[in-house]
Amino acid sequence: MNADQRREIFRRLAAAIPDPTTELHHGSTFELLVAVILSAQSTDKGVNIATAKLFPVANTPQTILHLGVSGLEGYIKTIGLYRGKAKNILATCRILIDQHDGEVPDTREALESLPGVGRKTANVILNTAFGQPTIAVDTHIFRLGNRIGLAPGKTPLEVEQKLLKTTPKEYLRDAHHLLILHGRYVCAARKPKCGECVIYDLCEYKAKA
Repeated sequence: MNADQRREIFRRLAAAIPDPTTELHHGSTFELLVAVILSAQSTDKGVNIATAKLFPVANTPQTILHLGVSGLEGYIKTIGLYRGKAKNILATCRILIDQHDGEVPDTREALESLPGVGRKTANVILNTAFGQPTIAVDTHIFRLGNRIGLAPGKTPLEVEQKLLKTTPKEYLRDAHHLLILHGRYVCAARKPKCGECVIYDLCEYKAKA
C-alpha cells in the first residue's frame, strides 16, 4: 500500500465520520481516565452505564477516594474485573493528589506510572484529552491494520509504530478514532460489512466479500 492509497483511505474515512471521537461518556480529563481504565476488556456501552451512576456522585480523585474500595465497587460491579479496576483507580487517585495536584498529567511517562494505565490507555488520554498525535492500538485498530493492509504487524506496538510512520500528518490526530469507529461499525471482526465500506476498493483484505 502506497502513500496515495493511505491518504485516500483516511480522506474517505474522515468524510464518512465527520466527528471522530471516543464513545466513552466523560465531562473532564479525569472522568475520561477513569472510563478508559474501566473499559479494559469491557464494552464502552457497559462502562457508560456504570459511570452514568458513578460520576454524578464522585468524579474527582478526592471524591472517589472518599468512596473507598467497597463504595467504588458498588458502582462498577457490572464491569468485568471490577475489583482489580477499583483498586487501580483508587491508587491512581492517590497518586494524582499526591504528585500532580489532583490533575491528570499530559506526558506518557507520568501516565504510564499510574496503576491500571498501560501504553494503550496512555495513548487514549494523550490523543483524546490533550490532542496529541498518538494512536492507541486496541483490538479494532490491530485488526484493521492487518486486515486492510494499512499497517501489518504481529504486535499492537508494531502496528502502532507503522501507523505513526505512515499516516498522513493531516489525519494523524484523528486516525485513532477514525479507525476504531470504522472497525466497530463497518469492518467488524466476524462479519465485515464490505457492502457498506467506503474504502472497499482500497482494502487489501483477501477474503472481502
